[in-house]
Amino acid sequence: MDRNRPSMKITHLKHKDIDKEKWDYTISNSQNHMFYAFSWYLDIVSPDWEALIAENYLYLMPLPVKKKYFLKYIVQPILTQQLGIFSSETIDEKTINKFLKRIPYLSYELNFNEKNFSNKFRELPNYVLNLDKSYAQISGTYSKNNIRNIIKAQNHSLKVVNGIQPDVFFDFIISSSDRYDKNLKKINDLICEGVSRNVFQLFGVSDDENTMIATLCVSKSKERIVYLLPVSNENGKLKSAMFFLVDYLIQKYSNSFYVLDFEGSKIEGIARFYKGFGATLKPYYMIKRCRPNQTTIYNISRK
Repeated sequence: MDRNRPSMKITHLKHKDIDKEKWDYTISNSQNHMFYAFSWYLDIVSPDWEALIAENYLYLMPLPVKKKYFLKYIVQPILTQQLGIFSSETIDEKTINKFLKRIPYLSYELNFNEKNFSNKFRELPNYVLNLDKSYAQISGTYSKNNIRNIIKAQNHSLKVVNGIQPDVFFDFIISSSDRYDKNLKKINDLICEGVSRNVFQLFGVSDDENTMIATLCVSKSKERIVYLLPVSNENGKLKSAMFFLVDYLIQKYSNSFYVLDFEGSKIEGIARFYKGFGATLKPYYMIKRCRPNQTTIYNISRK
């Protein structure tokens, strides 16, 4: 049966009408599986999320809805790099365009995942590192700057702490950064739920006085490890703690089927940090419409 036939019916569902058991089954078995799209994750980062579905949950698209002045709009939630359309079937550009036409709100800004290519999308940078080689092979591709920072961290006698508790992780965020102050409850709920589901792993870095100077939350699911939430205090930055921690993760998971997903960045210095470990560009996509009939269109070529 041609799943992409013109008669494909796409239905808009309010949050209360979504069958989350069917939803999570499809996400878990999709070709472009990503943990951001599971119902439990969306329930925390976008509590009123809605959805477009087709073919009895064979194709899914979450709609992270917010409301302002009684008007609904769609915006990408915190700590949710990629959403878009998910399915166990191939998702072609024709299917993507059908879903775009069915978005029920006038204003939206959405990030689509790396498998959702369309000429209507703007390309955003993500960096990933295949861990299917030995640590010696992978570390042999490190930049001189990254090697220098790893040695610097080693000279400070830093140590990685596995499996720190969510409350320790959360307290460190509060004491070390004001970046997330507006979303602390969501972050706390997300970390606790992710750890309880064995989806998140929490790491810390301590100095020679056993003082925590950096923490990192990674998600681990199927073939992907996502560098989700890194935080360093001033001492951690000074002692290159995050260089040390990423190198540790690469050692830990080298010679495996995993991909280390750095979640990318348009900031040159951060992108250089990722590329310095041998990570390569793996773009995802964005589309934005601020008002009716004025969609921002980006004509790009696949890289």
